[in-house]
Amino acid sequence: MQKMLFNLSISFKENKIPISLAKPKTRIVIKQIIYHQKNFTMKQKKLTRLRLKWIISGVFISIFSAVLMSSSHREAPMIANDPLADNTDLYAFRSPLAPRKLIIIANYIPFQLPQGGPNFYQFGENIRYEIHIDNNAATPGDDVVYRFTFKKENQDPTTFFNLRLGQENLKTTYEVRRSIGGNPFVKILTGTVPPPNIGPRSIESPVGVGAKAYDSLIYQRTNYAITGERVFAGPIEDPFFVDLGGAFDLGDLPRQSGKPIDGLKCINVSSIAIEIPIEIIQKDHKRPDQAKNILDPNFVVGIWASASRQKIRTLNDATSNDPASFETHSGDWVQVSRLGMPLTNEVIIPVGYKDYWNRLTPYQDLSKLSEFGNFFYNPELALYTKGQPFGTAVPAFNALGVQNGFKNGQDGLYGLKGSPKATGTALDDKIFGKLLLPGHNRPRSVDLWPIFHTGVPNLAPYQLATGKNGNPLAAGKPFVNNFLPNGGDMLRINMAVPVTPRDSKDFSSEGLIQAAVLGLTDPRYNTNSNIQFIPNMDGFPNGRRLEDDVTRIELQAVGGVVLAAIGLWYDDYNPKVDASPVTPDLLSVLGYSTGVEKNDVKFRTWFPFVQAPFSGTHVCDCGTDQPKEQRQAIGKFPVTSTLGIAAPEVFATASPNPVINTSRLNYRVQSASLINITVVDVLGKPVKVLANKKQDAGSYTIEWNTSSLAKGSYFISISKNGEVKQTLPLIKAN
Repeated sequence: MQKMLFNLSISFKENKIPISLAKPKTRIVIKQIIYHQKNFTMKQKKLTRLRLKWIISGVFISIFSAVLMSSSHREAPMIANDPLADNTDLYAFRSPLAPRKLIIIANYIPFQLPQGGPNFYQFGENIRYEIHIDNNAATPGDDVVYRFTFKKENQDPTTFFNLRLGQENLKTTYEVRRSIGGNPFVKILTGTVPPPNIGPRSIESPVGVGAKAYDSLIYQRTNYAITGERVFAGPIEDPFFVDLGGAFDLGDLPRQSGKPIDGLKCINVSSIAIEIPIEIIQKDHKRPDQAKNILDPNFVVGIWASASRQKIRTLNDATSNDPASFETHSGDWVQVSRLGMPLTNEVIIPVGYKDYWNRLTPYQDLSKLSEFGNFFYNPELALYTKGQPFGTAVPAFNALGVQNGFKNGQDGLYGLKGSPKATGTALDDKIFGKLLLPGHNRPRSVDLWPIFHTGVPNLAPYQLATGKNGNPLAAGKPFVNNFLPNGGDMLRINMAVPVTPRDSKDFSSEGLIQAAVLGLTDPRYNTNSNIQFIPNMDGFPNGRRLEDDVTRIELQAVGGVVLAAIGLWYDDYNPKVDASPVTPDLLSVLGYSTGVEKNDVKFRTWFPFVQAPFSGTHVCDCGTDQPKEQRQAIGKFPVTSTLGIAAPEVFATASPNPVINTSRLNYRVQSASLINITVVDVLGKPVKVLANKKQDAGSYTIEWNTSSLAKGSYFISISKNGEVKQTLPLIKAN
């Protein structure tokens, strides 16, 4: 996180007068915007003990036990009983190897044990797996659809082995059909799914299928369609990463004790990967090099995946040894699972609505706003962040906090409704204000709801604080435009945005959050407010790359980090006193981590980019520490412009966190000062002094033994000349 946190302070030399944006009854005054609301609503004050008990127990069960952070693995009660039709994840990104092409990866069938034989996991028959693309909000429904259907056969039904002597049992073939512009589906490809990676004898030996290696099967069974797409369908290593054990344990993310473990480590999944020339799905059939600029709105597409079954399944009496006769399927097709943005049906939609949500298409979301909208306007997870009604109930979320005015039940920016101050911005009713400012008490209608349902336009206030000179409603530096206002939950991507090379020192799993930080701090980008490519502008939520840490990004978004990026700073910033909006609250949210920050194996650098499935004979050491992502050293970029952000006076990071025996504290001093660094317990009692001396400007490292600390939560308080400048949370494990 060091790469994101250094150099975060803004010059306000030109900002001498606060900017009032409020209607008479709204207490909103902006100087890089500060909200002052001292009390929760009376309704919140009158919570009964019974309701408190319900929230602490029932909500935890529904939110955290319902697979809090497992993207879309078993996310709803009904689909949990139908794993063959269960969407798990959806990815969309421009190909790093062939940037004129878009990669879409839709995964299904969760939690596949590599050794799960003898009937290993396969795509289901009698299921339609579909990838849907909307490239024009003015046209109804999908503009492009790819439909996959699968068939199985036993080549050697005389053995219980899956693979033997070149023969495959449960050999799976598939057909791909495509529809463009609502026209009938046309078959464009037939292909074969690689067999499960049972083990080296089954895969590589002459008594098995005799392949050189499993990779050769992936290569052989990757096919080109007659229309130019390239397709792979088959088992892979599950690319999603998260500490499921901590997440299930009432939101213990990161774990307050013990080591974080990737809950999907050594687990496989079934994948459909398709490489599509961008001109096929761009609404005017243009190539990305024909875009007006890198944020050309005509290159935005919305993508979602689904699985459907026929309404009637009939179990028949066995009259012959013909598996096809054992059951029959008939009737209309019914959608049973869908997935656009990750974590929607896991984290945001309550358990009582999950099955209902799965049956709707994204094009119905806007008409169901009265039923589902409040889950985004007032997200339940925000209740467990710092300063909210139940902020102490989930200690792991204490690093997250939401700006006043945007806490659940407050008005957000609704005070701007119809105001001249909103004229010409995205909040103007003549532009998108009717969507973004729908009413009172819907604070997150301006950030969380559009991220999931419309994408973000390249209009004020949705531009970086760089160049805004203290007015969040002013034009700033553009960094995103994936706006497709159809109102549906989709993974949106602007295909004109260039690719960040995976081997670039600037590449980050923090996606657009990291792009925002670079746009505010890096002199390559913060010396002007022009459109220019900032690394990771192609990251989530502008599409989703395999490496993107979507769990962390979405939780940081719940914590208000997107609002801060556009100049709506945190409550502990006082422009009359502070020279910088880099406050402990901002640093805390940016520094938040779930504890698992990368996949358990590296991704491939060639199509289909996902990794081969684990072998059934693979030995998985689930106790191995999760390796931390290597981040750029503190203090790389000098301060060169008042347009952007300058370095904080003191900045520090501590790792590992949680810690067991030894902690490393890296910190930088901006100018010669008396530095005191003290570890305190949750009551503020000092337990250890790490430094108390005058130090020159520069970077320092302290390694210290934590074995004498009892298990629990601590804070590292860092003072300069007697004034606290930063406080770091520290978890002592075991």
